[in-house]
Amino acid sequence: MNYEEEVVVCESRLLQAMRDCNLQVLGELLHDDLLFNGPTGEIVTKAMDLAVYQSGNMIVNENIPSGQKIRLFGDTAIVSVVISLKGEFMKQPVSGKFSYLRTWKKIDSQWKMIGGGCTPSL
Repeated sequence: MNYEEEVVVCESRLLQAMRDCNLQVLGELLHDDLLFNGPTGEIVTKAMDLAVYQSGNMIVNENIPSGQKIRLFGDTAIVSVVISLKGEFMKQPVSGKFSYLRTWKKIDSQWKMIGGGCTPSL
């Protein structure tokens, strides 16, 4: 597999782990020093992200990607994708399209998400 194909697999694993609330896979994919800007501007760390899934405060029923674009810069990849999301956050329904920008880096032969952000999509 080339790097782009590996990143596509990581993106797919990430979306599946979110739907399954699979903390082990999320923990494998997220870098310990992850910084992610949420849709309302909050900064989310790996620990915060895992905690919200573990507590049941984030439930993802559907996260369908479209328009995925990947740009490689050596062992670093930037992914732009629109996700059609349905679920709950803090017991409130969440539904809509969100534009994500994620940065992945290959560290010790494993791809880790090191940064990202999302905003409501038009």
